[in-house]
Amino acid sequence: MTERPTGFDTDLVEMITREVSLDPSIVIEPDTDLLLTGLVDSLGVVEIVGWIEDRLGLSVDPADVVLEHFQTVRLMLDYLDRRLAG
Repeated sequence: MTERPTGFDTDLVEMITREVSLDPSIVIEPDTDLLLTGLVDSLGVVEIVGWIEDRLGLSVDPADVVLEHFQTVRLMLDYLDRRLAG
């Protein structure tokens, strides 16, 4: 796979809101800081990584699970685009 499936970004936001967010009433935008706002905790990040791996068939290296890649939805998508590109 060289690119994200159509609608993946929307599915990711829906998954975070429905299954991981500690406050599902807050609308998550691409640049919403998920960690510093407390919307997602460390266990939530693990759940997001597992969902991404299952959905994309991609293995996320534990060393890549850092704030710079998982702080916002946009950063996650940028990281995944780089990984999928090669």
